[in-house]
Amino acid sequence: MPLKKAVIVPGNGAGDVEHCNWYGWANKQIKKIPDMTSLLKNMPDPVTARETIWLPFMENELECDEETVIIGHSSGAAAAMRYAETRKVFAIVLVGAYVSDLGDENERASGYFSRPWQWDLIRGNAGHIVQFGSTDDPFLPWEEQEEVAKGLQADLHKYCDRGHFMNSNFPELINIVKKLKEMD
Repeated sequence: MPLKKAVIVPGNGAGDVEHCNWYGWANKQIKKIPDMTSLLKNMPDPVTARETIWLPFMENELECDEETVIIGHSSGAAAAMRYAETRKVFAIVLVGAYVSDLGDENERASGYFSRPWQWDLIRGNAGHIVQFGSTDDPFLPWEEQEEVAKGLQADLHKYCDRGHFMNSNFPELINIVKKLKEMD
């Protein structure tokens, strides 16, 4: 199946996603890639980001499928990984991904961290896995990000100065989407 669509799944608490971090900028840039579309929508339950609400929304409203690259940031990365445990997608691009609730009550309530990660299933359902992580992320210990990279055998792009990737643009992400499009 060819890559036709990107879906940007934001982190929790993002507010109006079109004007938060790099999301709106990336959405516009991806739409400039020939034969590509991109979706970015405000998510239901934006603060707790419950798996039971976000995954059905990703399937039914955002229509993530085998022609989709899911670009997940923070809580959106956790959602992308859980989504790919049970559904085939063209690729997942994880930005600021992690494996535990980090002792945070809100993260625990999301449901993503209530059971072990099924790395083999995710690898089998996602044709390509790319990860962006930064050692200076103020929210995510590097060890958590490394565990994702190892479990998924991800194409890891490691930085030491990007924090939690909350900039207003993200050109490296667009380059990855272009490379994925060339692979289809």
